Amino acid sequence: RTLKKQGVTILLTTHLLVEAERLCQRIGIIKQGQLLAEGSLAHLRHHVPAKEIVIIETSNEAAAIQKAEQLGFIPRRYGTDLAFWVPKLLELRELLDCFDGVPMESISRHPVKLEHIYIEVTQASQAQPLSLECPDQNGLRPLSQSAEANTAAIPVDTPFRS
Repeated sequence: RTLKKQGVTILLTTHLLVEAERLCQRIGIIKQGQLLAEGSLAHLRHHVPAKEIVIIETSNEAAAIQKAEQLGFIPRRYGTDLAFWVPKLLELRELLDCFDGVPMESISRHPVKLEHIYIEVTQASQAQPLSLECPDQNGLRPLSQSAEANTAAIPVDTPFRS
């Protein structure tokens, strides 16, 4: 921060997205040498049209997805977690009511983080929303969580120049 006050720009390359969120005013996401997205964290959040991400643990994932889609929630798979992009902030009671009739072991709420944005941006060409039309053995189409070896998030303090 002292260097910033002195007008010094630092280009930081990292795979530690939590650190990039904490330290950087501008962030660029690069995949295979191509700049896919760039801007402030607030600007990049537009890649995930949600106010929060809700993760549900249930024995009936197909029913949870069906209820969520009826409400306009976008289902995603992050690793083994079944997550939903919720377009507005809801009270916990309202969230529970949304999934009325779906057996739940747990429900948790999370802010949209750079990690979620990174996954969406870098896998946009491959990713498909979970749907009941293309099920795997659990009734879901999971999104891959593994990033390609040559994919990197590059946070910076100033805009990229061509």
